[in-house]
Amino acid sequence: MNIHPTQLSISDEGDLNIQWNDGVHHSIPLQVLRKACPCASCREKMQNEVNSKPELLPVLAVEETRPLQIQAMRTVGNYAYAIAFSDGHDTGIYTIEFLRALGDAKPSTD
Repeated sequence: MNIHPTQLSISDEGDLNIQWNDGVHHSIPLQVLRKACPCASCREKMQNEVNSKPELLPVLAVEETRPLQIQAMRTVGNYAYAIAFSDGHDTGIYTIEFLRALGDAKPSTD
């Protein structure tokens, strides 16, 4: 069976709701989605954070102080979504398999 989303929405709580064609429903918090960004710069940043000391006084951009939102979400071929977040980040390509794995890592609701 080819698993794919049949419906996408953003909840009032700030979760990306995904209804899948096999009947499974996932609610993925936007913070989880953003933190899991699979783009090269985010992967490199995560790797550097693991291998180095954290900044004592990190500086946040203005966009990072506001509640996270999805500003746009577009399909990339038939296999992924490009998501633009309100913090200015828009280079992550979230494959359908990756979104399913993120959702499966959290308890599902049917």
